[in-house]
Parts: sequence; C-alpha cells; structure tokens
Amino acid sequence: MSNFTPVDTFRLAGRPVRRMGYGAMQLAGPGVFGPPKDRDAALAVLREAVAAGVNHIDTSDFYGPHVTNQIIREALHPYPDDLMIVTKVGAVRGNDGSWLPAAEPKDIERGVHDNLRNLGLDVIDVVNMRIMGSIHAPSEGSIAKQVEALAELQRQGLVRHIGLSNVTSTQVAEAQVIAEIVCVQNQYNLVQREDEALVDELAAKGIAYVPFFPLGGFSPIQSSVLSTVAQTVGATPMQVALAWLLHRSPNILLIPGTSSLGHLRENMQAAQLSLSEAVLAELDTIRQAGAEH
Repeated sequence: MSNFTPVDTFRLAGRPVRRMGYGAMQLAGPGVFGPPKDRDAALAVLREAVAAGVNHIDTSDFYGPHVTNQIIREALHPYPDDLMIVTKVGAVRGNDGSWLPAAEPKDIERGVHDNLRNLGLDVIDVVNMRIMGSIHAPSEGSIAKQVEALAELQRQGLVRHIGLSNVTSTQVAEAQVIAEIVCVQNQYNLVQREDEALVDELAAKGIAYVPFFPLGGFSPIQSSVLSTVAQTVGATPMQVALAWLLHRSPNILLIPGTSSLGHLRENMQAAQLSLSEAVLAELDTIRQAGAEH
C-alpha cells in the first residue's frame, strides 16, 4: 500500500489533496447503471481506499443513478474531516441507462440537491459542471448559463467550489469571469492527449486538472511499448500509465476507479513508481504512433 508524502499533494479548493484519489463510477452496476453485483465488495473498496490515505473521491448522483452516492454514504459517513468529495451535475439517466443532458438551471439545482441528499451532506466541497459536448470530448459553445446556475447555488451555501468537466480552454475562460474555477475534469491519458496545452495552461494558474478515463475507460489502453516498459520497470501497464500522468504535471490529480480491492492496491502503488527521462521519452512514442494512424 502507498505511503504518501507531502510532495504527493496538490491544492484543490484551497486544501491539499493527495494526487492519487479514487473515482467511484465503477461502484455501480454494468454500464454504470443499477446496483453493483457485490455491494459488500464496493463498501470494502471505499473503506480501504480511505484507510490507505485517499482523501479525494470523485462521484456523481447520475452514477447508478443514486447508487454510487448511497454506497459512499453507507461506507464512509460520517466522513473524515480531510476527505474531499467532488461530484458533478449536467446529466441524468434514461430508463434504458442512456446518458441524457440536464443542463437547464432547474436541472442543475435538482442535481445538486440529489447529491446532497444521497451523500448525506449539507454542502458539497466541489461540484463540476459536466458539459455533455460530444459525450467524451468537449465542443465549443457558451456555458455561461450553467456556470451562473451553479454560482447561485454557491451563494446559497449549498456548493463550496465550482469545477468544470468536458470543456475547452475558451469555456474555462468564460466560466472564470463568472466564478472561481478550482478544477477541470476532461478525458486525458497516455494515448488521448488532446488537452496537452490545457494541462499546462491550468498548471500555470494553479488549477487542478483531473483526467477522466486515465486508463482509457471503456477501451483500456493497449500498447506494445507500454507493455515492454512495464516489464522493464517491474510494474503493470496500467501502473505505468498512471505513473506517467503523475509525472506529466504536478497539477494532475488522479481518480482511477475500480470495484476490485486487488486493482485498488495496484493503482495505489503506481503513486510510488518513478519513471526515468528515458522511459518517459519512450512512452511519448505511443502518442506519436497514434497520431500517425
């Protein structure tokens, strides 16, 4: 299990959080819909994550829906003082498990209240405004109405801090005029690196960047180069992919998700993996190879 040190933290919403966090999406059933196959196992994963030092959990009430937040509450409430729970609004689930936009002010207000109720909280540390865009990639367009709706809930004392998810640099700038933005959560990993410039832009401003699908999501990263590097450094390919992200920029906060205690332990150990400049250069060829096809 990982032993965290101060260098493994970054400030999120004014508080130091450990850079290896936990994403709760996989605690729901298949397709992030319905209850988990093994609720006791889901509870055990959450409790072990926090016992191991995780103090940043990412969730949403549209995981399940409601299921994941209810499991978090059962496993961890009353919450440790240093635990930061970050959730998101902007979508709902159809009866068939589909993901539907829910971005009107009334939808955002309802989403925040759903999260508060199911997490058992009076105020949420951070709420990310999830812009649906093209589902896993952002698309341009004003997000002022959505951010203003969250800012109103912040004024009411229901939300402490505001973040964004699935957004462009232009949208971040637009939102910053309305409210302080403490984090951005976009798809980014060793292979999918469209946000290279945004990662650096946010780092310069001291804003956390939280990659979703850090291991590729529904299509896990596969690469012969990654497998070879992993064998060389004595780690699994997924541990190397997580370690690469930690090496990429100090403002990157990881939230790999799993419903397995074994995978949780593997992910945590990635925080201790040191990659040399030569290894990092070799891993860079994965992106270059992808760009050529």
